[in-house]
Amino acid sequence: MVIKTIYLGLGTNLGNKRKNIKEAIRLLRRDVKIVKVSSLYKTKPVGYLDQPDFLNAVAEIKTSLTPLQLLRQVKSIERIMGRTRTARWGPRLIDIDILLYEGKKIKHSKLIIPHPQINKRNFVLKPLKEIAPALNRKVFRWEK
Repeated sequence: MVIKTIYLGLGTNLGNKRKNIKEAIRLLRRDVKIVKVSSLYKTKPVGYLDQPDFLNAVAEIKTSLTPLQLLRQVKSIERIMGRTRTARWGPRLIDIDILLYEGKKIKHSKLIIPHPQINKRNFVLKPLKEIAPALNRKVFRWEK
């Protein structure tokens, strides 16, 4: 069993935002080891602007789950917490994105790693830099 280092982005803009992030972390702990969690960052919405501000964080985790197994786990947590998909970039109770997976580049119909918008999202870059300042930003890019 090989343990991998993965970074997850967490975001919420509905309900008790702090409690939502805390609950997502608690549920993640059932299947992965939480190494670090960044501070919480209040951010403006992106894309669809007519919605409440977000609270965002990044978590460093360790797990033996494959990328697709981890994706199933985070989507399950979103459902357990009551997330329903409405408009693209719309309001959400919780959003958990796999940002980086052990430095790998993955293109699958259900999952792209590194997350395709990572370089454009300060709400991900700031908390990521806080908990992993030595990460080489080259791992964030898809070379053409």
